[in-house]
Amino acid sequence: MPKGGTLTDTKDTLPTDACRVVRQLKVFQGELAFFDIEQAPEDPLLLFDQWFRDAVKHGAIEPHAMTLSTIDEEGWPSSRTLILKDFDRQGLYFASSANSRKGAELASLPRAALNFYWREFGRQIRVRGTVTPCDPQRSVADFRARSAEARAESLLGKQSQPLESWSDWEEAIELARQRQEEDPSLVAADWTLYLVEPIEIEFWQADRNRKHARLKYARMASTWSKQMLWP
Repeated sequence: MPKGGTLTDTKDTLPTDACRVVRQLKVFQGELAFFDIEQAPEDPLLLFDQWFRDAVKHGAIEPHAMTLSTIDEEGWPSSRTLILKDFDRQGLYFASSANSRKGAELASLPRAALNFYWREFGRQIRVRGTVTPCDPQRSVADFRARSAEARAESLLGKQSQPLESWSDWEEAIELARQRQEEDPSLVAADWTLYLVEPIEIEFWQADRNRKHARLKYARMASTWSKQMLWP
């Protein structure tokens, strides 16, 4: 970055050295973890629990951040990063407005992919599965567990809609805060907790010698199959 520049500096033309800059960047700079595939449990959600708790214990930055990918009615994929809310033997949970872009896409095609990447350890988990809204009580509980500011923002009910100016947002958020103060039990009607029930989970562990360890689980009725993959 030029001296005195900022992350928001722009130019009229794209740089011509982008490829050189990208190629010079290094990967796998952290203390890479070890993955003994032969010791992996039969249930991938047990392994997910182990890896997730390792990421939390050893200081991964925002270990609950994940990429959610959905597909619209025309077959175009869309990805965004959001927060894992919970996980259990059924699957993984996230929350959003049902009126948002991802909510509309999931209503049309209730399938999604999730991706976790903990660069500190060179670990990645990929998930594919079906998505279903949880019962309203769980969605309400999730909403009420959010911070006051997050609840006020959700009460706007305009996620993914066009915004003309920041003044429009400031006026709307102030009204939402007032509504919240008048009725602290207020819950956004469109707030939804979703469950992703996996049909496939892949665990990937980086290796500096390119001997990356990959293990894919595939659901077979009520059980799981395991298959090691080539790097």
